[in-house]
Amino acid sequence: MRIVGTLLFFVTLLFGGTASGAGLFEREVAFSEADIASALAKAKPLQLSYGGLLSVALDEPPRILLDGSDGRARIETGMEVEWPGRKPIRIEASGRAGIRYDNQRKAFYLENPVIDSLTTPALRHEANPAVREAASQLIASYFRSKPVYVLRENGSPQEVAARWLLKSVRIEPGRVVAVLSPV
Repeated sequence: MRIVGTLLFFVTLLFGGTASGAGLFEREVAFSEADIASALAKAKPLQLSYGGLLSVALDEPPRILLDGSDGRARIETGMEVEWPGRKPIRIEASGRAGIRYDNQRKAFYLENPVIDSLTTPALRHEANPAVREAASQLIASYFRSKPVYVLRENGSPQEVAARWLLKSVRIEPGRVVAVLSPV
């Protein structure tokens, strides 16, 4: 009897009206920049060292902006770069990343992040390529292990359905959209 009730719940959820942009039998569930910020606020700092030559640290979560029209999220963050025997230098980095869904973990991750620009008044221009590479690796490592959103077992009915019926995910201006479909 519980299985029948669960099936009726999913059928009602899917056929109870479709969101704009969703096809027949599809339903969209969205989450926002604020939802992502909340999830990343729980993340711990990360530091990578490159053979004692260079160390890069991310002490606070990056800011994720869903403001582009290219289907990618914008990343803005500050990092500390340190060379042996020198004081750390603060850099500001910005870049872009796509999104993927990990069905096993029921979580969304930013994927293939790329650092587009680094700014700091204290960094010599010739050091930029090494720092850009280190910053890119740090951001990639950070998002490989830290989901930007996790579908909760005890979440809204849409989240529960998404855990079972997720078909695709995309980034739109202001939100991440998960498309649910029984087929």
